[in-house]
Amino acid sequence: MTAKIITVTSGKGGVGKTTTVANISVALALEGKKVVCIDGDIGLRNLDVILGLENRIVYDLVDIVEGRCRTRQAMIRDKRLPDLFLIPAAQIRDKNAVSPSDMIRLCDELKPEVDFILIDSPAGIERGFRNSIAPADQILIVTNPEMSAVRDADRVIGLLEADGKNPPSLIINRLNPSMVRRGDMLSMEDVFDLLRIDVIGIIPEDENVILASNKGTPLALDGKTKAGQAFRNISRRLNGEQVPFLDLNHQNIWDRFGWRR
Repeated sequence: MTAKIITVTSGKGGVGKTTTVANISVALALEGKKVVCIDGDIGLRNLDVILGLENRIVYDLVDIVEGRCRTRQAMIRDKRLPDLFLIPAAQIRDKNAVSPSDMIRLCDELKPEVDFILIDSPAGIERGFRNSIAPADQILIVTNPEMSAVRDADRVIGLLEADGKNPPSLIINRLNPSMVRRGDMLSMEDVFDLLRIDVIGIIPEDENVILASNKGTPLALDGKTKAGQAFRNISRRLNGEQVPFLDLNHQNIWDRFGWRR
């Protein structure tokens, strides 16, 4: 067993990156994969809340790095999925407490034990971002279909290219087809034309995402909503399947955005 390491990042905060990490992690675990998700957003810990694990934290990422606990002691097992684990971020430290080499060492330790390691990168391009992308085999960029988010995503793509990373894939989150039809929101085609990277997921706007996050029960757990199904489809694509995109009232979505291996 050798894990694939996937970092989920964004240029702009508030685009749904942490929710995306939680839902993809859940979806992969539902498919029988052993998954560890790491919250790399030191000082602004949120992944534990979305997974409903905030009351089970004893040790965190910085405790591992500074030797106060073993890696296994900091891994919190999900309450519903026995093969899903969380390593939470430290809440009272800054991002300089962890280095890129620390993240590489941690992931190297975990790789033989699990199928996937998902890293929730802080938004932006500072130290936490550098930490999170250092060990990545694959990078997913989350953006909303709005100009400020797309512009910041474009900047992240440029940084990844300069670092010599593999080309990232794109997740377009909170797409509202009715707003697109009115001309009040960028379309999938608009975002793709601006960024020109492979699209691996399109998540429709869904108020249930917020409700599920507040309850600590990610939508991917049941997959009954279109958003939950879209997250599950991303996990299948990460496993190498070619899965058509959901019909969100746009024509030729698969032809234009079909994931290319």
